[in-house]
Amino acid sequence: MGIGVALSNAMGGLANINRDLAVVSQNVSNANTPGYTREVSNQQALSVGGQGMGVVSGPATRVLNAQQQGDLFTQNATVGGLHTRQQALASIDAVMGTPGQGNDLASLLGKVQDGFSALLANPDSQSGQAQVLSAAQRFANQINTVSAAVDSARQHAQTGILADVASLNTAIISIGAQTQQIMTAKAAGVSTADLENQRDVGMAQISQLIDARFLVQTNGDIKAITPSGLSVNFAAGATTFATPATNLGPSAFYPGGGVPAISMNGVDVTQQLAGSGSLGGNIDVRDNIMPGIQAGLDELAQTISTRFAAQGLTLFTRPDGTIPTGAGVPVQATYLGYANAISVNPAVLAAPKLLRDGTHAIAGAAGGASAFTPNPALGPAGFTTMITRVINFTFSTQVAPGTGQPPANSNGLGPQGNLVGPFSAGGSLATMTGALVTASAGLASIVSANLQTERAVQTSLQTRLADGSAVNIDTELSTMVQLQNAYGANARVISALQAMWAQLLQSVG
Repeated sequence: MGIGVALSNAMGGLANINRDLAVVSQNVSNANTPGYTREVSNQQALSVGGQGMGVVSGPATRVLNAQQQGDLFTQNATVGGLHTRQQALASIDAVMGTPGQGNDLASLLGKVQDGFSALLANPDSQSGQAQVLSAAQRFANQINTVSAAVDSARQHAQTGILADVASLNTAIISIGAQTQQIMTAKAAGVSTADLENQRDVGMAQISQLIDARFLVQTNGDIKAITPSGLSVNFAAGATTFATPATNLGPSAFYPGGGVPAISMNGVDVTQQLAGSGSLGGNIDVRDNIMPGIQAGLDELAQTISTRFAAQGLTLFTRPDGTIPTGAGVPVQATYLGYANAISVNPAVLAAPKLLRDGTHAIAGAAGGASAFTPNPALGPAGFTTMITRVINFTFSTQVAPGTGQPPANSNGLGPQGNLVGPFSAGGSLATMTGALVTASAGLASIVSANLQTERAVQTSLQTRLADGSAVNIDTELSTMVQLQNAYGANARVISALQAMWAQLLQSVG
C-alpha cells in the first residue's frame, strides 16, 4: 500500500466520522421528540482487488424492533377503546347517584314507598299527600336526568366518531405523503430514517383510533390491515373514510334506523371498525352500551307506571297524563324513550287527594289485580283502600293475593329488539331499580378494571420498545467519545503521512 492510498483511507475515515457525528448529533437533539427512533450510521470496508481502500458510508438507518412496535400499536388500540367506554360510563355513573346516599334511583323509589306508608296513618293529610307527590316528582326527575345523560353520552359518541374519522383521514393523507418521499429516497439510496420517524407518528395516531397492523415493504411502501380484514391503502386518494353528522334520538339505531354508517370509499365498514381504538369504542357506546342502558330505563319507567295503574292509581305518566301501551313489536316499540318523559300525572298534581281516592276503577280479572272502586267525591276522609293496594301490591312481587306481578321485559329490548335488560321475572320495583343501577355500575367497574390492566401492559410495551429504540444520552455520549478518538487517530495518520511526504520531497530535492 502506497502513501497515497494510506492518505486516501485516512481522509475517507475522517469523512465517515463526520457523518457518524452528524447522526449522533441528530439523536441527541431529538432525545425528547415524541415518536423519534434512534438512528445509526452504516459503513463497510472498501476493497479493490483484495486491497483495502478505506471505508464507504451508507445511509443512516433506525434501530427499531418492528414486532415490538406492532405489539404496542395493537395495545394502543385496546387501551383507546376501553378509555372511550370508561369515559362514557363514568358520565352515567356521575348522575346515577350513589346507592344508599339518598340520591340514587333505588333510594328515591324507597322514599315514594315511605311516603305512602306514612300517608296510610292519615289519608286525608294534605302535607302527607304533598310529601308523596314531592317524592314521586324527585324519582321521576331522576329517571329523566339519567335518561338525558344517556342521550348526551350517545350523542357525544356520535360526535366522537366524526372527530375520529376526520383524524383518521388526516393521518392517512400524512402517511401517504411521507411514504411517497420515503420510496423516492430509498430508490435514490438516501437515508429515510427521519422520514420514517415522522411516519411513525401518524401510525401511532392511527393505532389509537383503530386496531391496525402496519405492513412495511422493502421499497418503503406501507399498508395497514385490520383484524376484520379491512385493507387501508395510503396512496394518494386511495382510502377515504366518511360519516355524516346527525342528532340521535332514543329510537335511532344502526343499521337503517337513523344512525349513519361509517364508509370507506363509499362502502359501509361500521362493523369492521367496531371494537378497539377510540373509534371502535365510540361505535360500541353509540350502538350498544347506551341503547342498552336506555332500554333498561324505559322498561323501568313503563313497569312502574303500569304497576301503579294496575291498582287504580295513574301516578306516573307522560306529561299529557297518558301511559304508553305495551303491545308493540319489538316489545318496547311503543315506549322507546319513555324514561325521558315520565312525570307525575298532572291530574294527580292538580288533585292530590287522588292519592287517597284512586284515579280509576279496576274490574278485576284472573291473573291481574283485584277489583277496585275509587273513593267517591263525598266518600270517607279516612279511605285507605287505595293506599293499602299500593303498599301491598304495587311495590311487591304480587299484583293480587297469590298472583305474581307480570314480569318486566328483559329480552328483545330496544328499537331493534336485540338488547337484554338486567331484570329478573316477577321482581319488585325495588329489585328492578336496584338491578338497573347495579348493572350499570358493574359494567363501569369491569371496564375501569380492564382499562387499568391494559394500561399496565401498554406501559410495559412502551418501556420495552424504548429500551431498544429510544435515544439513550449516555450511549450517544459514549459513541461520541469513540468517534473523537477515531477522528484523532485518523488525523495523526494524516499528520504522519504529511511528514513522510515532506521527508520524501526533501530527499528528492
